[in-house]
Amino acid sequence: MKIIADNTVPYLKGILEPIADVSYLESKDFTPENVRDADALIVRSIDKCTRHLLEGSRVRLITTATIGFDHIDTRYCEEVGIIWKNAPGCNAVSVGQYVLSSLIHTALQRGESLKGKTIGIVGIGHVGRVVERFCGAMGMRILRNDPPRAEREGVEGFVPLDTIAAEADIITLHVPLTQEGKYPTYHLANTTFFGKLKRKPWFINSCRGAVCDTLALLQAKQIGLVSDLIIDCWENEPDIDRTLLSEATIATPHIAGFSADGKANGTRMCLEQIERHLGLRIEEIGQVAPPAPSNEQIDLDQFQGLRIEQAVLSTFNPIAVDRALRESPERFEWFRSHYNHPREFKAYRVLHARPEEIQKLNALGFGLSITPETI
Repeated sequence: MKIIADNTVPYLKGILEPIADVSYLESKDFTPENVRDADALIVRSIDKCTRHLLEGSRVRLITTATIGFDHIDTRYCEEVGIIWKNAPGCNAVSVGQYVLSSLIHTALQRGESLKGKTIGIVGIGHVGRVVERFCGAMGMRILRNDPPRAEREGVEGFVPLDTIAAEADIITLHVPLTQEGKYPTYHLANTTFFGKLKRKPWFINSCRGAVCDTLALLQAKQIGLVSDLIIDCWENEPDIDRTLLSEATIATPHIAGFSADGKANGTRMCLEQIERHLGLRIEEIGQVAPPAPSNEQIDLDQFQGLRIEQAVLSTFNPIAVDRALRESPERFEWFRSHYNHPREFKAYRVLHARPEEIQKLNALGFGLSITPETI
């Protein structure tokens, strides 16, 4: 069995070697010549699995360690019988952590509280549900938009985009990139959408760049229809728009889903698909796990105020990678491939939580060290 993997898929090396011939390639080396004799591919979003790459190969399974799958020509794969599998939900908590940390940082910079603000979540799938839970824990009002779910489940609990445009203080996008079907999302956030905004909301894109029309977003920012911008996903990555970069409050190189936990989940899900579809038994799959954080304990008593907000930022703060991207935007892909993957909330144990803080910490997923003051 021959398997070719992107050499930046983490926690993978050594896992498959006992049972398969494994080659690790840089993204630029995913060529028709190199994949021709492979039975399976393990890829990331930068590895374009097109007809050109796959035609004439013996590839019969493509697994991607990502939620998104727009880098795979799924129509061609289905025509020729190549099974393709993504990793839905693998980094949902990671993106939720990114969104919450970015909102906390922005609120602190503005001298405001998140409590009581209305957030419109566009797309209530794996990621959207995590964002909903985290923002609800911080006392925010939630507006949920998801037309496919509303059609299947009934409209109760969902609102149209026009309601979000009219009422939201913050708008965050969590939809796949699609250009066909009943609910295409390509340029979902466009001039028409921005023209309906009423409250000059903060705007977040951490799903796919082309869900938002860059020129429309820039115009909306420049004429004051939106205020703060938190941009992790960009059109035309890695050649990102420099004007949008300068206008953003927080700008990052598509790393929202790059927690160590999310990466391990994605790798593990790829291996499970290889087991299922190629009939292999991978004995070492349990070794796919991220390292512990350098300091697993967060003592809330070290913070003067906003204790939970500071605890969140101590697990992940977007500012370091924001500054790096601004200084060298041409290194967009380098930052992604050399990123220091943070751990998620569940990897940390909180000390000295007060009784009124416990429910919020539990909702975020932190572990708790039980002391007399937490009982």
